[in-house]
Amino acid sequence: MAVVIFAMATLAETRDSDTGNHILRVQNYVKTLALRLKDHPRFAATLTDDYVRVLFQSVPLYDLGTLGIPDRILLKPSRLTKAEFEIMKTHTTLARDAIEHAEKALGYKAGLLQTVKDLAYSHQEKWDGSGYPQALSGDQIPLSARLMAIADVYDALISDRVYKAGVPHDQAVGIIFQGRASHFDPDMVDAFIEIQDEFEAIARRFADTDEDMQKKIEYMANAIAEEAELPATRSTE
Repeated sequence: MAVVIFAMATLAETRDSDTGNHILRVQNYVKTLALRLKDHPRFAATLTDDYVRVLFQSVPLYDLGTLGIPDRILLKPSRLTKAEFEIMKTHTTLARDAIEHAEKALGYKAGLLQTVKDLAYSHQEKWDGSGYPQALSGDQIPLSARLMAIADVYDALISDRVYKAGVPHDQAVGIIFQGRASHFDPDMVDAFIEIQDEFEAIARRFADTDEDMQKKIEYMANAIAEEAELPATRSTE
């Protein structure tokens, strides 16, 4: 099952020009943060060994819904228009719908699929209720998604993109701290600050290579070229 999940996740990451190393990084960020919080009074009842194991297996599919987003939006290097952002936001509901369809096909709700659904559907929610798709706030947001939010933002900040360089670790930590109690669960941010060196070590261990960056450039270039050809193709039909 873990191999299948990782393979599906790699396919999703390929669509947005990320690499398998991104999956490994966010998996380990989430696990490290969860283990730090295992004994916290707010989280101890949920963060059992079994829960952390299932969470670790589920993380690779948190962005599954991006498979349904057009390349012209997913790979756009500049700021999205309002209309484009509305389309981008649907990656959360697309993932939820796909997982619910899988549950119906199976005839039961597997624990792993529920965790995947929580991650995929709710990782863009914010502590203060300003996120999407449901504008959940506080503890209404699944615990797994709150952990994922910190991991996802941290990795997005430090990672080099085709169109921009990542920021230094210290700057990323500062940005996440600024989001305490607005974007992120405040207790989780406090734990993140305490173990920030472990996040930095994970980022270095699973860092993208020059070859990875070249693949990103090639994928984006091909996607842009294909998109540019579409109007001409349609006009000749």
